[in-house]
Amino acid sequence: MNDNARAGDRAPLPRYAMTDWSEPEYETILERIQDHRRSMIGSAFFYIRTGSDEEICLCRIIPGGGKIFFHEIVDHGRYGISKEDLQDAIKYDPGLFSLPGFIHISPHIEKKLRALLDAR
Repeated sequence: MNDNARAGDRAPLPRYAMTDWSEPEYETILERIQDHRRSMIGSAFFYIRTGSDEEICLCRIIPGGGKIFFHEIVDHGRYGISKEDLQDAIKYDPGLFSLPGFIHISPHIEKKLRALLDAR
């Protein structure tokens, strides 16, 4: 099989952009999230990205080798986290992230993720 055929079989990595098509401040997000101990669950850092009601996303940062980090949007339903859980996290956010549109996960979401991911 040639390289072109192999490349065609791969799905692109998930990415997201802000509404003005700029990319989020990845390094700032990483700095803020590493300061908060409950963000590291399993082998990834979790946080919530907010926009309008339809644009609430559970996100994670997976450390790669060295200074490489992979940012992705997670299917929250796969981890038993409802849209209401995400909305409650936003509603009761203590404001520790200090980056507009990004918040830390709530203790409730943390418990759900830890039950699934820390046991592995």
